[in-house]
Amino acid sequence: MVTFVPFPGFRPALKNEETIEDRISPPYDVIGPDYLAELQSKPNNVTRFTLMPENGRYLNSRKELDAAIADGSLVQDTDSFYLYKQTFDDKGTTRVRTGLAGLLKTESFDEGNIVPHEETFSKVKADRLNLLRDMETHLESIFGIYDGFTAELNAAIKDAAEKMYDYTDKDGVRHEYFKISDESVTSRITEELKDQSMMIADGHHRYETALNFSLENPGNEKRSYVLATLVAADDEGLVIWPTHRLITAEDIGENSAIKKLSKTLTVEEAESPEDMLARLKDHKMGLYFKSGKCLLADYGGQEDPMWDLDTYIAQELVINGIYKADEGKSSVAYDAETDSVMKKMADKQYDLAIILNDPSLQDIWDLSAIGKRMPKKTTFFFPKIWSGFVFYRMA
Repeated sequence: MVTFVPFPGFRPALKNEETIEDRISPPYDVIGPDYLAELQSKPNNVTRFTLMPENGRYLNSRKELDAAIADGSLVQDTDSFYLYKQTFDDKGTTRVRTGLAGLLKTESFDEGNIVPHEETFSKVKADRLNLLRDMETHLESIFGIYDGFTAELNAAIKDAAEKMYDYTDKDGVRHEYFKISDESVTSRITEELKDQSMMIADGHHRYETALNFSLENPGNEKRSYVLATLVAADDEGLVIWPTHRLITAEDIGENSAIKKLSKTLTVEEAESPEDMLARLKDHKMGLYFKSGKCLLADYGGQEDPMWDLDTYIAQELVINGIYKADEGKSSVAYDAETDSVMKKMADKQYDLAIILNDPSLQDIWDLSAIGKRMPKKTTFFFPKIWSGFVFYRMA
């Protein structure tokens, strides 16, 4: 059973000519240093709470958060869900993705109701746990996918939504945030989700951290929930991009790598990078070398369904199998923007780019349902769920 409930969220009360842009940000893990400095120059921006540790702790950030509540910069609602609409361009097509923000009861993955799909980094989880311990507030939302609501409930949600904020970011994504406080609607949301499962799309670290924080505080009901934004599986704006791999090799040359690749993968040469991209959908992956040489690669013959996954094949047979990244003999960078990857390779910034196809939501569900976790950064759900529109305070 999934427990998803409304809550009395704290959200920005704009004043002194502020706009919502001054308070919000992309998730903490996708902000570059220059943009972070710009964001943190603004009083009460969410990054001043999430990304200003001192010696690994967030005690000064906690003081800033408490001050923002005390001076009215953040105000508290009655129990509410929050509707979050994002309008964006997906490779030439305008799409709208709609999510509902509320509180998700944390539980072990063993229960089978909340399903992960990717591996996580332990170092990141340690930092996020210190953030929760010090702030006693969920400042950012995880992103989950559920089956969906009835048409009647979707209509009621739309009618009950009261717009709070409207902002278009530098990438052209429009963010609209609404409050839903009608109890007749909020109770139906909770009820219809009870018999559904929920897959974590983005925010595995935050979910696992929230679960660990809950286990540190047994019997404390407030601390057993995490802030979550849920999107229906059939939402027209649910877009998944691949995350391409960029390899810097230490001690293996291109000719040697290609020779080894040919022993484990079925490869054919593409005429150009453009030809490789045009034919990619009919193959597992594209391989773009620093010299400009491009290959299309396939693999088959393993019964384990993980071997149907391009990121797993890339990880096991290329990144670790040939370039020995797991032994520290090469390094791997990640980029979800195909145009960006192609430019980096044209500029010869990396020894190899592994170009992947768009992941299938059904494949992700199917593998997750049988307990399979995909390699880190298998998926890139676009656009990201931004932070700072609403907080869940547990203190």
